[in-house]
Amino acid sequence: MAGKENKIPISEKLTDNENFLKEKIGVGTSFDLGIRKIQVLKREVHIYYCNGLCETQYLIELLKQIVRINDDERQTEQARKIIENRLVHQQVSLVQHLDEAVDRLLSGLIVIFIEGESIAFIVDVRSYPGRQPEEPDTEKVVRGARDGYVENIIVNTALTRRRIRDERLRFEILQVGERSKTDICIAYIKDVADPGLVELVKQELGQISIDGLTMGDKTVEEFLVKQGYNPYPLVRYTERPDVAATHLLEGHVLVMVDTSPSVIITPTTFFHHVQHAEEYRQSPAVGTFVRWVRFLGILTSLFLLPLWVLFVLEPSLLPDKWAFIGPNKQTNIPVIIQILLADFGIEFLRMAAIHTPTPLSTAMGLIAAVLIGQIAIDVGLFVPEVILYVAVAAIGSFATPSYELSIANKISRLFLVIAVALFKVPGLMIGTTVYLLWLISIRSLNTPYLWPFIPFDPAAFMQIIVRRSAAGAKVRPSIVHPQNRRRQPS
Repeated sequence: MAGKENKIPISEKLTDNENFLKEKIGVGTSFDLGIRKIQVLKREVHIYYCNGLCETQYLIELLKQIVRINDDERQTEQARKIIENRLVHQQVSLVQHLDEAVDRLLSGLIVIFIEGESIAFIVDVRSYPGRQPEEPDTEKVVRGARDGYVENIIVNTALTRRRIRDERLRFEILQVGERSKTDICIAYIKDVADPGLVELVKQELGQISIDGLTMGDKTVEEFLVKQGYNPYPLVRYTERPDVAATHLLEGHVLVMVDTSPSVIITPTTFFHHVQHAEEYRQSPAVGTFVRWVRFLGILTSLFLLPLWVLFVLEPSLLPDKWAFIGPNKQTNIPVIIQILLADFGIEFLRMAAIHTPTPLSTAMGLIAAVLIGQIAIDVGLFVPEVILYVAVAAIGSFATPSYELSIANKISRLFLVIAVALFKVPGLMIGTTVYLLWLISIRSLNTPYLWPFIPFDPAAFMQIIVRRSAAGAKVRPSIVHPQNRRRQPS
């Protein structure tokens, strides 16, 4: 985190302050940094601003109010107090050091220096460029709110507080990055969240030492949970304010990063990544059914291809009635090579769809599915069963709510397929065991990754299997160690 040990005090001479700002941040060189010099009660006043980050109309109105002082007031010895009273804005503060003034100026606030005063007024007239809240593409629901987080941290905190109007909801802000000075907000409910968890998150964020957070929340995540090369997500991302508010009420701590439309939810387990807001927008029975179908899709994305490869290599494991599962055509290319080629082909299509303009992506998908797939079968590159099972596994990946989890599952699936191809039945058994032991060993901010399955918590595990009604969910998850376990006041 950026820190200033030797802070330079604001000078009573405006020329000294101006020279410092010219040298420090390039006032007069950078075209977006401006200065307006005016005379108020026989004192010189300098107003610094950053074009594009502040609201021009507010700035003009403040200038009008300050200039009008010359017509209404005569007490020059009270200039500072009079100017402060004419700053008609709800957020006005004082700073005494030039380094603080620079940080505020580059964040979009305006800085007002007064001749003969060793302080500066800071007025928050920020107006960051950005889009309006809209429904996130990755978390769409049939029914429910259509707003979503944006790249503006102020808008994101407002969307959250609109849903939780609790006097104990806290938004603590800090700056990270020696050069970027990115605003990061820690959100929690004071009498619900575990104080130890809040302090742990603050400590980890405070230890970040980097020049900038250009990749926003992803960079913060890598410092926060120290993931290394573990592909499985250790925090959950959401762009939905209703999902974020729900986790706050459960006792989680949120991390909001300016310029990022996603909010980081901590701590999280594997099962946080397999739930979707749609389950809670339907009745409990329908939500449970949707959840089971989604679980089936996730298991399919992991184990369908390894099992099919095993049955192809060991046909004796199949009953005679299920003999159709294996390939019915002979090919010169080994099945394992076909699966790997088809699986990587799906990844090529996914990447191409991301980088292809929307009107062309549909046509590209049709060309890939109809022409490439069918021709590959006709020329003998693939047997039809390979295309079928790889496609079903891919659909299971797309049904996974968390994009990060779906990619991690794909990597694990490739590991299991190769293990089965090399060692057959022992490969599947040993590979699955190693996979489960690895998941068990993962911890996210001191939280077991497979909770409530391991360590087993029957009541919490039932809430994973069956979607409880709002009236039936009376206690908060114990894994976040909430101060207040009961969700419904007695």
